[in-house]
Amino acid sequence: MEESIAISVRNVSKSFKIYRDKPLTLKEKILKLRSNDYSKFQAVNNVSLDIKKGETVALIGHNGCGKSTLLKLITKILYPDNGQIEVDGRVSSLIELGAGFHPDFTGRENIYTNASIFGLSKKEIDEKLDEIIRFSELGHFIDNPVRTYSSGMYMRLAFSVAINVDPEVLLIDEILSVGDENFQKKCFEKIESFKYGGATIVIVTHDLGTVEKICDRVVWLDGGTIVEQGEPDRVVNLYKQHMNVKYVENKQQEYASSETAEQDVALTDTNGGSEEGATELPFGEDIRWGTKEVEITEARIVNKAGQVTNALIAGEPFSIEIDYKVNDSQPEYIFGMGFYTMDNVLIYGNNTEIDKIKIKELSRTGTVTFSSKECSLLSGKYKLNVAVVDKHHRALDFIKYYMDFSVVSSDKSVGVTSVPHSWVISKPTS
Repeated sequence: MEESIAISVRNVSKSFKIYRDKPLTLKEKILKLRSNDYSKFQAVNNVSLDIKKGETVALIGHNGCGKSTLLKLITKILYPDNGQIEVDGRVSSLIELGAGFHPDFTGRENIYTNASIFGLSKKEIDEKLDEIIRFSELGHFIDNPVRTYSSGMYMRLAFSVAINVDPEVLLIDEILSVGDENFQKKCFEKIESFKYGGATIVIVTHDLGTVEKICDRVVWLDGGTIVEQGEPDRVVNLYKQHMNVKYVENKQQEYASSETAEQDVALTDTNGGSEEGATELPFGEDIRWGTKEVEITEARIVNKAGQVTNALIAGEPFSIEIDYKVNDSQPEYIFGMGFYTMDNVLIYGNNTEIDKIKIKELSRTGTVTFSSKECSLLSGKYKLNVAVVDKHHRALDFIKYYMDFSVVSSDKSVGVTSVPHSWVISKPTS
Protein backbone atom coordinates (compact mmCIF):
# COMPACT_ATOMS: atom_id res chain seq x y z
CA MET A 1 0.00 0.00 0.00
CA GLU A 2 1.29 3.47 -0.90
CA GLU A 3 2.59 5.58 1.98
CA SER A 4 -0.06 8.29 1.47
CA ILE A 5 -2.98 5.81 1.39
CA ALA A 6 -4.76 5.12 4.70
CA ILE A 7 -7.40 2.71 3.39
CA SER A 8 -7.07 0.56 0.28
CA VAL A 9 -10.08 -1.43 -0.94
CA ARG A 10 -9.36 -3.74 -3.90
CA ASN A 11 -12.07 -5.63 -5.80
CA VAL A 12 -14.05 -6.31 -2.63
CA SER A 13 -17.34 -8.22 -2.69
CA LYS A 14 -19.63 -9.35 0.11
CA SER A 15 -22.91 -11.23 -0.08
CA PHE A 16 -25.37 -12.57 2.49
CA LYS A 17 -27.71 -15.54 2.47
CA ILE A 18 -31.32 -14.54 3.08
CA TYR A 19 -33.24 -17.61 4.25
CA ARG A 20 -36.88 -17.61 3.20
CA ASP A 21 -38.19 -19.98 5.87
CA LYS A 22 -35.95 -19.58 8.88
CA PRO A 23 -37.16 -21.60 11.95
CA LEU A 24 -38.08 -19.31 14.86
CA THR A 25 -39.22 -21.56 17.72
CA LEU A 26 -37.36 -24.44 19.37
CA LYS A 27 -40.01 -26.84 18.04
CA GLU A 28 -39.49 -25.61 14.48
CA LYS A 29 -35.72 -25.97 14.85
CA ILE A 30 -36.04 -29.56 16.11
CA LEU A 31 -38.56 -30.66 13.50
CA LYS A 32 -37.30 -28.74 10.53
CA LEU A 33 -33.75 -27.77 11.42
CA ARG A 34 -32.91 -25.12 8.81
CA SER A 35 -34.42 -24.73 5.40
CA ASN A 36 -31.93 -24.66 2.55
CA ASP A 37 -34.21 -22.33 0.62
CA TYR A 38 -32.43 -18.98 0.49
CA SER A 39 -31.60 -16.12 -1.83
CA LYS A 40 -28.27 -14.34 -2.09
CA PHE A 41 -28.08 -10.61 -1.46
CA GLN A 42 -25.03 -8.91 -2.98
CA ALA A 43 -24.34 -6.10 -0.52
CA VAL A 44 -20.96 -5.04 -1.97
CA ASN A 45 -20.01 -5.91 -5.54
CA ASN A 46 -16.39 -5.64 -6.72
CA VAL A 47 -15.67 -2.27 -5.12
CA SER A 48 -12.23 -0.64 -5.37
CA LEU A 49 -11.49 2.54 -3.44
CA ASP A 50 -8.44 4.38 -2.08
CA ILE A 51 -8.75 6.86 0.79
CA LYS A 52 -5.77 9.09 1.44
CA LYS A 53 -4.32 9.84 4.86
CA GLY A 54 -5.96 12.91 6.35
CA GLU A 55 -8.93 12.73 3.95
CA THR A 56 -12.55 12.90 5.13
CA VAL A 57 -14.79 10.79 2.90
CA ALA A 58 -18.56 10.21 3.06
CA LEU A 59 -20.31 7.10 1.79
CA ILE A 60 -23.85 8.00 0.73
CA GLY A 61 -26.76 6.14 -0.85
CA HIS A 62 -30.23 4.85 -0.06
CA ASN A 63 -30.85 2.12 2.54
CA GLY A 64 -29.48 -1.22 1.40
CA CYS A 65 -26.97 0.23 -1.06
CA GLY A 66 -23.97 -1.35 0.71
CA LYS A 67 -22.39 1.64 2.47
CA SER A 68 -22.67 0.29 6.04
CA THR A 69 -21.51 -3.15 4.90
CA LEU A 70 -18.45 -1.59 3.27
CA LEU A 71 -17.64 0.31 6.48
CA LYS A 72 -17.93 -2.90 8.52
CA LEU A 73 -15.59 -4.62 6.07
CA ILE A 74 -13.04 -1.84 6.53
CA THR A 75 -13.24 -2.12 10.33
CA LYS A 76 -13.10 -5.96 10.14
CA ILE A 77 -16.46 -6.51 11.81
CA LEU A 78 -17.18 -8.41 8.58
CA TYR A 79 -14.77 -10.07 6.15
CA PRO A 80 -15.07 -9.96 2.34
CA ASP A 81 -15.94 -12.93 0.17
CA ASN A 82 -13.44 -11.66 -2.39
CA GLY A 83 -10.87 -8.91 -2.61
CA GLN A 84 -8.53 -7.27 -0.15
CA ILE A 85 -8.70 -4.40 2.33
CA GLU A 86 -5.67 -2.75 3.93
CA VAL A 87 -5.84 -0.11 6.66
CA ASP A 88 -2.79 1.85 7.84
CA GLY A 89 -3.15 3.30 11.34
CA ARG A 90 -5.01 2.84 14.62
CA VAL A 91 -8.74 2.47 13.92
CA SER A 92 -11.64 3.65 16.04
CA SER A 93 -15.09 2.73 14.78
CA LEU A 94 -18.29 4.47 15.81
CA ILE A 95 -20.39 1.67 14.34
CA GLU A 96 -21.40 -0.94 16.92
CA LEU A 97 -21.36 1.47 19.85
CA GLY A 98 -21.22 -0.27 23.19
CA ALA A 99 -20.13 -3.62 21.77
CA GLY A 100 -18.38 -5.36 24.66
CA PHE A 101 -20.23 -3.45 27.40
CA HIS A 102 -21.28 -5.69 30.29
CA PRO A 103 -24.63 -4.66 31.80
CA ASP A 104 -23.60 -5.53 35.38
CA PHE A 105 -20.34 -3.58 35.23
CA THR A 106 -20.30 0.10 36.13
CA GLY A 107 -19.71 2.74 33.52
CA ARG A 108 -16.17 3.21 34.83
CA GLU A 109 -15.42 -0.54 34.57
CA ASN A 110 -16.87 -0.67 31.06
CA ILE A 111 -14.60 2.20 30.00
CA TYR A 112 -11.57 0.03 30.80
CA THR A 113 -13.08 -2.99 29.03
CA ASN A 114 -14.18 -1.10 25.94
CA ALA A 115 -11.06 1.04 25.58
CA SER A 116 -8.88 -2.08 25.78
CA ILE A 117 -10.83 -3.46 22.81
CA PHE A 118 -9.65 -0.39 20.88
CA GLY A 119 -6.05 -1.30 21.77
CA LEU A 120 -5.31 1.06 24.66
CA SER A 121 -3.13 -0.06 27.54
CA LYS A 122 -4.24 0.35 31.17
CA LYS A 123 -1.82 3.25 31.56
CA GLU A 124 -3.29 4.99 28.48
CA ILE A 125 -6.83 4.44 29.78
CA ASP A 126 -5.85 5.84 33.21
CA GLU A 127 -4.60 8.99 31.48
CA LYS A 128 -7.80 9.40 29.45
CA LEU A 129 -10.34 8.29 32.06
CA ASP A 130 -11.25 11.72 33.42
CA GLU A 131 -11.65 13.15 29.90
CA ILE A 132 -13.89 10.23 28.83
CA ILE A 133 -16.11 10.68 31.90
CA ARG A 134 -16.22 14.46 31.44
CA PHE A 135 -17.09 14.13 27.76
CA SER A 136 -19.90 11.63 28.48
CA GLU A 137 -21.53 14.06 30.97
CA LEU A 138 -22.57 11.09 33.13
CA GLY A 139 -21.27 12.56 36.39
CA HIS A 140 -21.91 10.35 39.44
CA PHE A 141 -23.82 7.85 37.25
CA ILE A 142 -20.44 6.61 36.00
CA ASP A 143 -20.24 4.30 39.04
CA ASN A 144 -23.70 2.80 38.50
CA PRO A 145 -24.22 -0.47 36.56
CA VAL A 146 -24.71 0.14 32.86
CA ARG A 147 -28.02 -1.79 32.96
CA THR A 148 -29.48 1.14 34.92
CA TYR A 149 -28.61 3.62 32.14
CA SER A 150 -31.11 5.06 29.72
CA SER A 151 -30.42 4.38 26.04
CA GLY A 152 -29.12 7.95 25.68
CA MET A 153 -26.69 7.58 28.61
CA TYR A 154 -25.50 4.23 27.24
CA MET A 155 -24.79 5.68 23.79
CA ARG A 156 -23.07 8.78 25.22
CA LEU A 157 -20.68 6.61 27.22
CA ALA A 158 -19.94 4.37 24.24
CA PHE A 159 -19.37 7.39 21.99
CA SER A 160 -17.09 9.02 24.56
CA VAL A 161 -14.87 5.95 24.78
CA ALA A 162 -14.64 5.53 21.01
CA ILE A 163 -13.96 9.21 20.33
CA ASN A 164 -11.20 9.57 22.94
CA VAL A 165 -8.77 6.86 21.78
CA ASP A 166 -6.89 9.27 19.46
CA PRO A 167 -7.51 7.27 16.28
CA GLU A 168 -5.56 7.70 13.08
CA VAL A 169 -8.53 6.27 11.17
CA LEU A 170 -12.06 7.08 12.38
CA LEU A 171 -15.04 5.17 10.96
CA ILE A 172 -18.52 6.59 11.68
CA ASP A 173 -21.86 4.98 10.81
CA GLU A 174 -25.09 6.95 11.36
CA ILE A 175 -24.50 7.74 15.03
CA LEU A 176 -24.14 11.52 14.84
CA SER A 177 -27.54 12.01 16.53
CA VAL A 178 -26.31 10.71 19.92
CA GLY A 179 -27.64 12.64 22.91
CA ASP A 180 -29.19 16.10 23.01
CA GLU A 181 -28.39 19.06 20.76
CA ASN A 182 -25.50 20.34 22.91
CA PHE A 183 -23.90 16.90 23.06
CA GLN A 184 -24.23 16.55 19.28
CA LYS A 185 -22.43 19.88 18.81
CA LYS A 186 -19.65 18.66 21.06
CA CYS A 187 -19.39 15.44 19.01
CA PHE A 188 -19.09 17.42 15.77
CA GLU A 189 -16.43 19.66 17.28
CA LYS A 190 -14.47 16.58 18.36
CA ILE A 191 -14.74 15.02 14.90
CA GLU A 192 -13.66 18.29 13.27
CA SER A 193 -10.65 18.42 15.62
CA PHE A 194 -9.66 14.95 14.37
CA LYS A 195 -10.04 16.16 10.79
CA TYR A 196 -7.84 19.20 11.32
CA GLY A 197 -5.39 17.05 13.29
CA GLY A 198 -4.75 14.91 10.20
CA ALA A 199 -6.89 11.85 10.99
CA THR A 200 -8.54 9.89 8.17
CA ILE A 201 -12.34 9.86 8.57
CA VAL A 202 -14.94 7.79 6.75
CA ILE A 203 -18.58 8.70 7.44
CA VAL A 204 -21.78 6.88 6.53
CA THR A 205 -24.74 9.22 6.92
CA HIS A 206 -28.00 10.44 5.39
CA ASP A 207 -27.29 13.95 6.69
CA LEU A 208 -26.18 15.54 3.42
CA GLY A 209 -25.68 18.93 5.09
CA THR A 210 -22.98 17.41 7.30
CA VAL A 211 -21.45 15.71 4.27
CA GLU A 212 -21.10 18.99 2.38
CA LYS A 213 -19.80 20.78 5.46
CA ILE A 214 -16.93 18.54 6.60
CA CYS A 215 -16.11 16.08 3.79
CA ASP A 216 -13.37 16.36 1.16
CA ARG A 217 -14.87 13.68 -1.07
CA VAL A 218 -18.17 11.84 -1.44
CA VAL A 219 -18.64 8.28 -2.71
CA TRP A 220 -22.17 7.44 -3.89
CA LEU A 221 -23.06 3.74 -3.71
CA ASP A 222 -26.03 1.99 -5.27
CA GLY A 223 -26.61 -1.74 -5.54
CA GLY A 224 -23.26 -2.45 -3.90
CA THR A 225 -21.25 -0.57 -6.53
CA ILE A 226 -19.82 2.94 -6.81
CA VAL A 227 -22.04 5.15 -8.99
CA GLU A 228 -20.05 8.38 -8.66
CA GLN A 229 -17.37 9.95 -6.48
CA GLY A 230 -15.73 13.35 -6.25
CA GLU A 231 -16.37 16.87 -4.93
CA PRO A 232 -19.16 16.91 -2.27
CA ASP A 233 -21.29 19.60 -3.95
CA ARG A 234 -21.33 17.85 -7.32
CA VAL A 235 -21.92 14.29 -6.09
CA VAL A 236 -24.53 15.30 -3.47
CA ASN A 237 -26.40 17.27 -6.13
CA LEU A 238 -26.40 14.26 -8.50
CA TYR A 239 -27.58 12.02 -5.66
CA LYS A 240 -30.38 14.43 -4.72
CA GLN A 241 -31.57 14.55 -8.32
CA HIS A 242 -31.57 10.74 -8.43
CA MET A 243 -33.50 10.48 -5.14
CA ASN A 244 -35.96 13.14 -6.31
CA VAL A 245 -36.73 11.02 -9.38
CA LYS A 246 -37.11 7.91 -7.20
CA TYR A 247 -39.40 9.76 -4.80
CA VAL A 248 -41.63 10.99 -7.61
CA GLU A 249 -41.70 7.51 -9.17
CA ASN A 250 -42.85 6.02 -5.85
CA LYS A 251 -45.45 8.75 -5.40
CA GLN A 252 -46.60 8.11 -8.96
CA GLN A 253 -47.06 4.39 -8.26
CA GLU A 254 -48.99 5.13 -5.06
CA TYR A 255 -51.16 7.67 -6.84
CA ALA A 256 -51.85 5.33 -9.77
CA SER A 257 -52.83 2.54 -7.35
CA SER A 258 -55.15 4.82 -5.37
CA GLU A 259 -56.73 6.14 -8.58
CA THR A 260 -57.38 2.58 -9.78
CA ALA A 261 -58.99 1.70 -6.45
CA GLU A 262 -61.18 4.83 -6.54
CA GLN A 263 -62.25 4.04 -10.10
CA ASP A 264 -63.24 0.53 -9.05
CA VAL A 265 -65.32 1.92 -6.19
CA ALA A 266 -66.88 4.52 -8.49
CA LEU A 267 -67.73 1.85 -11.04
CA THR A 268 -69.41 -0.26 -8.35
CA ASP A 269 -71.37 2.74 -7.10
CA THR A 270 -72.43 3.61 -10.66
CA ASN A 271 -73.65 0.09 -11.34
CA GLY A 272 -75.61 0.08 -8.14
CA GLY A 273 -76.83 3.67 -8.08
CA SER A 274 -78.20 6.44 -10.24
CA GLU A 275 -76.34 7.85 -13.26
CA GLU A 276 -76.93 11.41 -12.07
CA GLY A 277 -74.79 11.06 -8.92
CA ALA A 278 -72.02 8.99 -10.49
CA THR A 279 -69.85 11.92 -11.65
CA GLU A 280 -70.46 14.25 -8.69
CA LEU A 281 -67.15 15.35 -7.16
CA PRO A 282 -67.07 15.05 -3.34
CA PHE A 283 -66.49 18.65 -2.17
CA GLY A 284 -68.28 20.63 0.52
CA GLU A 285 -69.89 24.03 -0.03
CA ASP A 286 -66.89 25.80 1.57
CA ILE A 287 -64.61 24.28 -1.08
CA ARG A 288 -66.88 24.19 -4.15
CA TRP A 289 -69.47 26.68 -5.31
CA GLY A 290 -71.13 27.97 -8.48
CA THR A 291 -74.28 27.70 -10.57
CA LYS A 292 -73.13 24.45 -12.29
CA GLU A 293 -74.29 25.82 -15.64
CA VAL A 294 -70.85 24.63 -16.63
CA GLU A 295 -69.54 21.81 -14.49
CA ILE A 296 -65.98 20.63 -13.89
CA THR A 297 -66.17 16.84 -14.07
CA GLU A 298 -62.48 16.15 -13.39
CA ALA A 299 -59.09 17.88 -13.17
CA ARG A 300 -55.63 16.33 -13.19
CA ILE A 301 -51.94 17.15 -13.19
CA VAL A 302 -49.97 15.49 -15.99
CA ASN A 303 -46.17 15.12 -15.94
CA LYS A 304 -43.76 15.27 -18.88
CA ALA A 305 -44.25 11.53 -19.51
CA GLY A 306 -48.00 12.05 -19.96
CA GLN A 307 -48.82 10.37 -16.64
CA VAL A 308 -51.53 11.63 -14.34
CA THR A 309 -49.74 12.39 -11.08
CA ASN A 310 -49.71 14.19 -7.75
CA ALA A 311 -45.92 14.71 -7.66
CA LEU A 312 -43.73 16.83 -9.93
CA ILE A 313 -39.99 17.35 -10.38
CA ALA A 314 -39.02 21.01 -10.43
CA GLY A 315 -37.67 22.18 -13.76
CA GLU A 316 -39.70 19.69 -15.78
CA PRO A 317 -42.73 20.51 -17.98
CA PHE A 318 -46.24 19.73 -16.78
CA SER A 319 -49.86 20.44 -17.59
CA ILE A 320 -53.21 20.76 -15.83
CA GLU A 321 -56.17 19.29 -17.66
CA ILE A 322 -59.70 20.42 -16.75
CA ASP A 323 -62.58 18.31 -18.03
CA TYR A 324 -65.92 20.11 -18.26
CA LYS A 325 -69.57 19.56 -19.12
CA VAL A 326 -71.81 22.39 -20.39
CA ASN A 327 -75.27 22.18 -18.88
CA ASP A 328 -76.41 25.65 -20.02
CA SER A 329 -74.58 27.57 -22.76
CA GLN A 330 -72.98 30.93 -21.88
CA PRO A 331 -71.94 33.92 -24.05
CA GLU A 332 -68.34 33.52 -22.84
CA TYR A 333 -66.32 31.15 -20.66
CA ILE A 334 -63.20 31.82 -18.54
CA PHE A 335 -61.20 28.86 -17.22
CA GLY A 336 -58.67 29.34 -14.43
CA MET A 337 -56.27 27.55 -12.09
CA GLY A 338 -54.13 28.41 -9.08
CA PHE A 339 -51.54 27.06 -6.65
CA TYR A 340 -51.86 27.41 -2.87
CA THR A 341 -49.50 26.55 -0.02
CA MET A 342 -50.70 24.06 2.57
CA ASP A 343 -51.47 27.14 4.71
CA ASN A 344 -54.00 28.18 2.03
CA VAL A 345 -51.95 31.12 0.74
CA LEU A 346 -52.36 31.73 -2.99
CA ILE A 347 -48.93 31.79 -4.64
CA TYR A 348 -49.94 31.73 -8.32
CA GLY A 349 -53.14 32.11 -10.27
CA ASN A 350 -53.95 32.40 -13.97
CA ASN A 351 -56.91 32.19 -16.32
CA THR A 352 -57.72 32.36 -20.00
CA GLU A 353 -58.85 36.00 -19.74
CA ILE A 354 -55.49 37.10 -18.27
CA ASP A 355 -53.77 35.44 -21.23
CA LYS A 356 -56.21 37.21 -23.63
CA ILE A 357 -57.89 34.00 -24.78
CA LYS A 358 -61.62 34.50 -25.54
CA ILE A 359 -63.74 31.34 -25.36
CA LYS A 360 -67.21 31.97 -26.79
CA GLU A 361 -68.10 28.48 -27.90
CA LEU A 362 -67.60 25.11 -26.25
CA SER A 363 -68.63 21.60 -27.18
CA ARG A 364 -70.98 19.96 -24.68
CA THR A 365 -68.05 18.13 -23.07
CA GLY A 366 -64.33 18.64 -23.49
CA THR A 367 -60.99 19.51 -21.89
CA VAL A 368 -59.15 22.79 -21.31
CA THR A 369 -55.39 22.42 -20.74
CA PHE A 370 -52.97 24.75 -18.96
CA SER A 371 -49.36 23.89 -19.92
CA SER A 372 -46.03 25.05 -18.55
CA LYS A 373 -42.55 24.35 -19.89
CA GLU A 374 -41.06 24.30 -16.42
CA CYS A 375 -42.29 23.78 -12.86
CA SER A 376 -40.65 26.59 -10.87
CA LEU A 377 -41.99 25.65 -7.42
CA LEU A 378 -39.51 24.68 -4.69
CA SER A 379 -39.76 21.43 -2.72
CA GLY A 380 -42.96 21.19 -0.71
CA LYS A 381 -46.63 20.28 -0.68
CA TYR A 382 -49.17 22.44 -2.48
CA LYS A 383 -52.87 22.63 -3.38
CA LEU A 384 -54.43 23.07 -6.81
CA ASN A 385 -57.60 25.02 -7.49
CA VAL A 386 -59.58 24.95 -10.74
CA ALA A 387 -62.49 27.10 -11.86
CA VAL A 388 -64.75 28.21 -14.69
CA VAL A 389 -66.60 31.53 -14.58
CA ASP A 390 -68.63 33.59 -17.05
CA LYS A 391 -67.54 36.91 -18.60
CA HIS A 392 -68.82 38.78 -15.52
CA HIS A 393 -66.70 36.48 -13.28
CA ARG A 394 -69.82 34.84 -11.89
CA ALA A 395 -68.78 31.40 -10.63
CA LEU A 396 -70.10 28.58 -12.78
CA ASP A 397 -68.00 25.96 -11.00
CA PHE A 398 -65.21 26.94 -8.61
CA ILE A 399 -63.25 24.28 -6.69
CA LYS A 400 -60.83 26.05 -4.36
CA TYR A 401 -58.73 23.06 -3.20
CA TYR A 402 -59.24 20.38 -5.81
CA MET A 403 -56.20 18.25 -4.89
CA ASP A 404 -52.89 18.19 -3.02
CA PHE A 405 -49.65 17.63 -4.87
CA SER A 406 -45.91 17.55 -4.10
CA VAL A 407 -42.89 19.09 -5.77
CA VAL A 408 -39.27 17.98 -5.29
CA SER A 409 -36.50 20.38 -6.24
CA SER A 410 -32.71 20.39 -6.12
CA ASP A 411 -32.77 24.16 -5.60
CA LYS A 412 -31.59 24.97 -2.07
CA SER A 413 -33.33 28.36 -2.04
CA VAL A 414 -36.03 28.96 0.56
CA GLY A 415 -39.64 29.95 -0.04
CA VAL A 416 -42.06 28.53 -2.57
CA THR A 417 -40.68 29.40 -6.00
CA SER A 418 -37.37 29.33 -7.84
CA VAL A 419 -36.19 32.56 -9.48
CA PRO A 420 -33.63 32.45 -12.33
CA HIS A 421 -30.78 34.68 -11.22
CA SER A 422 -27.07 35.44 -11.16
CA TRP A 423 -24.71 37.24 -8.80
CA VAL A 424 -22.15 39.88 -9.74
CA ILE A 425 -19.49 40.92 -7.22
CA SER A 426 -17.91 44.22 -8.14
CA LYS A 427 -14.14 44.46 -7.79
CA PRO A 428 -12.90 47.00 -5.24
CA THR A 429 -11.60 50.19 -6.81
CA SER A 430 -7.94 50.94 -6.21
